[in-house]
Amino acid sequence: MTLPINCEPLKTLIRTVPDFPKPGILFYDITTVLKDKAGFATLIDAFAQYYIGKEIDLVLGIEARGFIFGPALAYRLNAGFVPVRKPKKLPAPTARVTYDLEYGTDSLEIHLDAIQPGERVVIVDDLLATGGTMQATVELVRQLGGEIAGLGFAIELDFLKGRDKFQQYDVLSLLHYDE
Repeated sequence: MTLPINCEPLKTLIRTVPDFPKPGILFYDITTVLKDKAGFATLIDAFAQYYIGKEIDLVLGIEARGFIFGPALAYRLNAGFVPVRKPKKLPAPTARVTYDLEYGTDSLEIHLDAIQPGERVVIVDDLLATGGTMQATVELVRQLGGEIAGLGFAIELDFLKGRDKFQQYDVLSLLHYDE
């Protein structure tokens, strides 16, 4: 068995931005990893290494940063890519889930024909914090009859315990932060 790719060195490429998007929040900016060709390649290689051989039909990317990882991972897995979008961005009929945020509500949509019953999907996003966005996406997959083969994140903020909401799923986080 191949040893997992060590992503810890990527932490030196992640920029932290205090008080964004609001006061008191420390934002982990992955754009600095994405612009580094070796850093971006390492990130995609680590995701791909984990999911290769797991018979993945589709990779779902959550707007907007999941759109960056999703297509590259789908290509590596010989799978299709499906975008999960904010409302009114998709042209064909959609399923929608509305979910709570700490400061209101938001919604996500997916095309009704994006997932066929029984298709195995991996959902990817940049960050696992409280898990609300991922919970909404999981619900969309369930509505369409997909089978969730995994949830993948570039970064997990362990102290927010978002992972606790997904104990029944295979959760992969490449980098962890405790504060």
